[in-house]
Amino acid sequence: MTAFAARKMFSQTRLSQCAALALLALAATGCAGKPNRDGLTTGSVPATRVSTGSLTGMNATELAGTERSIGDTYARDPKNKEIGLQYASVLGMTGKTTQALAVMQQVAIAHPADRDVLSAYGKAQAAAGQLEQALTTINRAQTPDHPDWRLYSAEGAVLDQLGRSDEARQKYRMALNTQPNDPSVMSNLGMSYVLSGDLKTAETYMRNAAGQPGADSRVRQNLALVVGLQGRFSEAEQIARKELSQQQADANVTYLRSMLTQQNSWAKLADKDGKPKPGNTN
Repeated sequence: MTAFAARKMFSQTRLSQCAALALLALAATGCAGKPNRDGLTTGSVPATRVSTGSLTGMNATELAGTERSIGDTYARDPKNKEIGLQYASVLGMTGKTTQALAVMQQVAIAHPADRDVLSAYGKAQAAAGQLEQALTTINRAQTPDHPDWRLYSAEGAVLDQLGRSDEARQKYRMALNTQPNDPSVMSNLGMSYVLSGDLKTAETYMRNAAGQPGADSRVRQNLALVVGLQGRFSEAEQIARKELSQQQADANVTYLRSMLTQQNSWAKLADKDGKPKPGNTN
């Protein structure tokens, strides 16, 4: 099977779904405040604080335990900004987008003018499919006299999902003007080209993003996805496993498989590499 035929197997809808999922994950990187080594935001919070990076390396059991722990803390103090932000983030990572949105609605009521809260609220709205509302919320958080590059990136992600790719790319480039070579923004820009089916251009941006010092596993996952979509599965798996612990590497490959199994494409791409899966008769 040719790489071109493998690419053709993906309908535009399926390809857009894959890209949109990855895009959303990266769009909000840093949107809930300035990251530091200890967690998602600056400021003092209880011991349940966890970082976005540590969350991405957790298995399902660990995530569930973290969710319960932060959830208990949130229940005792639902107006606490930092705890609310973290709880919504963990809920989003476990697929509970409706609950994450409900948490952020409550936090936004308690902190209606807080930029970090509005940013995270917009992320939760977008994850729940409320794209137009998310755009409005993110625009409320942005201040023209002191713009935040993270908000430009988040706005671009929402615009991409609304099919407004030219506007989205303009926002990513505005973000890069103030935060040059940021890997999350470049990765989002690359995913924008995935959404429009331009995989070669997407790979160029993704490789640049993955080569930056601050690139994390999510950026490498997106690069692996783009490489895999072009039929180069062995290379994609190598990228997905690069510089990670065995547990994180296995999680990355599982992510890659879940994306490429749309319309049985994983088996097709494995065939392309000469390593058919057992039972594959195609």
